[in-house]
Amino acid sequence: MTEVLIRPARLDDAEALGALGRQTFIDTFVDGFGIPYPQADLERFLAQSFDPEPTRVKLQEPGAAWWVAQADDGLLAFANAGPNTLPHPDGDPSHMELRRLYVAKAAQGTGLGTRLLHLSLDWMQANSSGPLWIGVWSGNLKAQRLYAAHGFEKAGEYQYPVGDWRDDEFILRRS
Repeated sequence: MTEVLIRPARLDDAEALGALGRQTFIDTFVDGFGIPYPQADLERFLAQSFDPEPTRVKLQEPGAAWWVAQADDGLLAFANAGPNTLPHPDGDPSHMELRRLYVAKAAQGTGLGTRLLHLSLDWMQANSSGPLWIGVWSGNLKAQRLYAAHGFEKAGEYQYPVGDWRDDEFILRRS
């Protein structure tokens, strides 16, 4: 693999970041895990989550941070952390949440995900007044093991909307 630069995301990354997020979501949850999202729900979710304009808005959110892993041929991975939004009775917006950690299929197994996770956790710890939080799909055992290895424990469950479809998610917390 060519040399990879990890850097803060910029507004001009919005289109490439959205395209990477869209493709990684499809590769992981639709093709990989085989979640049978109704097409209309999937398309609505992908547009709201990864189209360029919503991505630009998210990149400007106060108190949030974004990082991208970039090689000569484009973005390979990204992470996003910010004020906690998970629906847990002990959660608070002054705590930090790892919202997304996406690695392109071609870059998986290269260590980029771990590098972005460490960068995110350090930033979250420095900017949180309490525990750190992560929401993870209940069927993603690999991600759950990774987060457990970094001190996260299951603290609850919730339903994550993909259009009108609801994914069963676990809420993880590290005190």
